[in-house]
Amino acid sequence: MSIEQPRPQRGGAPVGFITELDPVGAGAVLYLRLWNDGPDAQAQVHRDFAAHLGPRDGASAVTALEAICDICHRHGRRPLMRHGVSCRCLGGDESCFATFIGVAGDGDREDAMLIAATMIRADMAPSLVGLAETLGLALKRMTLAALRAGPVPAHPQTLH
Repeated sequence: MSIEQPRPQRGGAPVGFITELDPVGAGAVLYLRLWNDGPDAQAQVHRDFAAHLGPRDGASAVTALEAICDICHRHGRRPLMRHGVSCRCLGGDESCFATFIGVAGDGDREDAMLIAATMIRADMAPSLVGLAETLGLALKRMTLAALRAGPVPAHPQTLH
């Protein structure tokens, strides 16, 4: 007689921390979490992308993120597990997602295709890769803009 143990949710186990990711990967995970957190969080995604990329390119990035989430939901091999928006942990699925967006944004289509095929049905992988390229490039642009703006001072500077 065996007692069946509850199975942990595959892909949700912590594998690291968000702070261990590069800015593109961290952004990919943050925006994945936000997009799936409901309408108020989705409005924040729209505002962030528009503020950093402009209205046209911001809308394009949001459309890519929305389509990525939709394809993963409808054609995923299993549900994509996520941690809460403010959680510092990085889940296994989130780590895979961050890598996927980064690889696609770097233009490495073959590796991106392989990663996509582990996440969703293989026949949908090419569509997902194209969307991931758009999102990855948008996150790179946001990162470069933040670097150009320079570090934010820890304390307000007193002028007089």
